Amino acid sequence: MKRAHRPMKDNRHEGELFRRRAIVAFVLALLGIAGLGARFYWLQVLRHDDYSARADSNRISMRHIAPSRGLIYDRNGVLLAENVAAFRLEVVPERVADMPAMLEALGQVVALDQEDIQRFNTLRKSRRSYMSVPLRMKLAEEEIARFSVERWRFPGVDVVPYLTRSYPLGKDFGHVIGYVGRLDTDDLTRVDAARYDGTTHIGKTGIERYYEDLLHGEPGYDLVEVNANRRPLRTLERTPPTPGKNLYLSIDARLQRAAEEAFGGATGALVAIDPRNGEVLALVSVPGFDPNLFVNGISRTDYQLLLNAPDRPLFNRALIGTFEPGSTIKPFMALAGLELGVRKRGDTVFSSGEFYIPGQPRAYRDWRHGGHGRVDVVEALAQSVNTYFYSLALDLGIDRMSQYLGQFGFGAPTGIDLAGEGRGILPSREWKRGAQSQPWFPGETVIAGIGQGYWTTTPIQLAHATATLAAHGVARRPHLLKAVQDGFNAPIVEVEQPPAAASLIRDPANWALVEQGMVAVVNGPSGTARRIGEDAPYVIAGKTGTAQRFSRTESNEQALSALDARQKYKALFIAYAPVEEPRIALGLVLEFAASGSGDAAPLARRVLDAWFAAAAAPAPSQPSGAAAP
Repeated sequence: MKRAHRPMKDNRHEGELFRRRAIVAFVLALLGIAGLGARFYWLQVLRHDDYSARADSNRISMRHIAPSRGLIYDRNGVLLAENVAAFRLEVVPERVADMPAMLEALGQVVALDQEDIQRFNTLRKSRRSYMSVPLRMKLAEEEIARFSVERWRFPGVDVVPYLTRSYPLGKDFGHVIGYVGRLDTDDLTRVDAARYDGTTHIGKTGIERYYEDLLHGEPGYDLVEVNANRRPLRTLERTPPTPGKNLYLSIDARLQRAAEEAFGGATGALVAIDPRNGEVLALVSVPGFDPNLFVNGISRTDYQLLLNAPDRPLFNRALIGTFEPGSTIKPFMALAGLELGVRKRGDTVFSSGEFYIPGQPRAYRDWRHGGHGRVDVVEALAQSVNTYFYSLALDLGIDRMSQYLGQFGFGAPTGIDLAGEGRGILPSREWKRGAQSQPWFPGETVIAGIGQGYWTTTPIQLAHATATLAAHGVARRPHLLKAVQDGFNAPIVEVEQPPAAASLIRDPANWALVEQGMVAVVNGPSGTARRIGEDAPYVIAGKTGTAQRFSRTESNEQALSALDARQKYKALFIAYAPVEEPRIALGLVLEFAASGSGDAAPLARRVLDAWFAAAAAPAPSQPSGAAAP
């Protein structure tokens, strides 16, 4: 049998082939290792910071710490808004097996209303189950004691201390300081959400809202190590928050309280300003409200009582209430006539009790039956002679009248540092055309000359215009913030105010003549407010005003006649003192009063007396860390 032929093995060729394959494999392995090295370099060196941050973000959580809110003081260091220790009930939902049953049982120990429960349920939906959720704020000592006895029955429920806002002087400052309330979605649209992470309250009204940025402070944070379920394990680092700034207001708490008491419960408003610098010394709206009710959520019952009260305690009459100025506008009218050359010092007008526009049958009456006889500008102001100002208004014309009086701030916000200030109405052709699409009539000019018709002003406007007059025509923006402080024992820094504008007065002799008339109102033998000047230890310049609450028509004349005078009229008064160097100017309104001379002027005298008495007395004792600026 023939054997199969087997080729001879070429060891040399096979060795060369193996060597080439080994070189290729080595190169490929080297390229792979180089690629892995480049990838490792890219990940560990070039992108180290990025991936390290991503890893830390999964491992480390930032928990914001809310800053302590700044305090608010009056000009003498009297505390108006503070942070006080309080206690609240908090619940950790994951530790409660049956939430509805727990809430029902807990409600028998500590009072819980439906609003508390609804707020709690809404809040816990936005938080993780292991996070504590507030259930009931500001527990009373008796409630804390009752819960402590029954605490064993409620696992996951605890009493937790916290700081809450408090207003020691209550309703005296409700319309000035305002209040803080719980943050809501509307609030978050107007603030930096990151800055308010961890914050529960924000300024809602008044100074608390206007100066929210200063009062709030800057949040701190904890860097917390967490597990895969985001449960905290340990705190790695803490950056403390920066407290808000303390604010010192120009308000004098003694004057504010004295003005509130002077109203005796009557509805109205008063604003007092230092004409030398525009500082607001008092801003009162009666009735007021207790801002403490709103801090941790006012109950629906309490809110409805305030909202539906006939005297509207939530309505800030001093800032947004609008009233006919009545005869308080006459000093400004007199100055307009003198400054614009329509009247001169010796000019007189005869008052017979009625005034007629030439060619028209309607009579415009003086307040005194039979008139006042022949009067010049001083006596026209002293006796509040309507005829003089009817004639002056007609001679000025509505265009010059509105242009000149607008310089004193009528018809525009004063710029005071409170949100929501009213504008009032300065009558003009343009205003009527825009508001009513109607032309202007001469009769409307005549009644505008005594502050009636379309005229409306706010008390802050009246006080501001009076302060400008007292300062020889130099207008200064009314303001409440006087100084700021970074913290206890830090220096108190006065807030710089914008420079005052040039005087509105062209001829000082014209201003002096108007002041002479205002002094005669209080100190002259025929002045409408002469009773308040009889024993005053200082000289007051003032002007009374009375405005009708209802327009008289033929159909309602009989009904109006049957009403008591206090139901028919509003009373106003403007004043500044002492005349030789004015330090206070004020404007006030009484919503139900018989006359400016009989009701508003005596109230103003009580307020002025309180101011000068306070100015002569030593400043009230100040809390630790506070000092008058």
